[in-house]
Amino acid sequence: MTQGTTPRRAAVLGRPVAHSLSPAMHRAAYAALRLDGWSYDARETDEADLARTVAACGDDSAWAGLSLTMPLKRAVVPLLAGTDPVAAATGVVNTVTWDDDRRPHGANTDVDGVERAVAAVLTPAAAPRTGLVLGGGATGVSAVAALARLGCTEVVGAVRDPARARPLLAVGVACDVAVRLVPFAGAAAAVDAADVVVSTAPAGAADVVAADLPPAGERPQVLLDVVYAPWPTALAAAWGRRGPVVDGLEMLAHQAVGQVRLMTGHAPDAAVLRAAALAERRRRAEADLLGRP
Repeated sequence: MTQGTTPRRAAVLGRPVAHSLSPAMHRAAYAALRLDGWSYDARETDEADLARTVAACGDDSAWAGLSLTMPLKRAVVPLLAGTDPVAAATGVVNTVTWDDDRRPHGANTDVDGVERAVAAVLTPAAAPRTGLVLGGGATGVSAVAALARLGCTEVVGAVRDPARARPLLAVGVACDVAVRLVPFAGAAAAVDAADVVVSTAPAGAADVVAADLPPAGERPQVLLDVVYAPWPTALAAAWGRRGPVVDGLEMLAHQAVGQVRLMTGHAPDAAVLRAAALAERRRRAEADLLGRP
């Protein structure tokens, strides 16, 4: 037993959150790290509940951390005593922990998750210079930062509402990458110019892009679709011979590694988290076929 028997708690917050694979991954990490006193669950939480929830968890020293998903990754920032540099640059927080005085601090491990997931399929000869991000939400902002880390100097953001996509432009300035916005409906036309495409659109939203993909060119292109269920997505299935397709579970597992490290002080093997997420996704797919929960 690594941390004794002192019970520690963590959870993922969001709405909806029942679909989250985070409990499966974090629990697998605790088992592998022999953190026998640790638990992790999912809690339906919206913006109206967030301040109360963060404060209540901060008042209870058993709480080690919170994972945040939509729609909370930006809403939490004003509630925090501080953030890490990545969260400060992006304005996006997906992880909350507390210091010794029980003050909440935020971190962004999504950028690392996207970067590592894409880097795993790149070769030195195919270092990316141009990127396309589908979606202008919090994960889209993190994707721009990750593409900048990977070497992209130009990123196109395909968004439905340019007025709400200003954070994409802001993170471009922070990360020294040129960001240009185009309408989401015309995103397929921007695919050919991109070395890496990251779809952060909700399930089904990128189907219109899949339907309008131009014929594959000669140079390989990478697709990361952060949607992990159902898999493959229409966009992933349509990618064909363009190049590598990265399952959204890869990004999910890598960002969770950072979360577990921040919450426990120990870094789990990404392969353990990936295997747990794959097994849970498979179990749910089989249950859906049989009509059971």
